Amino acid sequence: MMEPMIEVQNFSKRYGSFTAVNNISFTVPRGQIFGLLGPNGAGKTSVLECL
Repeated sequence: MMEPMIEVQNFSKRYGSFTAVNNISFTVPRGQIFGLLGPNGAGKTSVLECL
């Protein structure tokens, strides 16, 4: 298995009482293309800003 370039485990992000991202985990291997897809308000931008 390739060594991960990005590894996220059990990530959550809250803005006050609003939970934007709740307990997500993913691994992106080195050299791979990764897409973060979801509807508006799913927390994609929040995840990328924290990375």
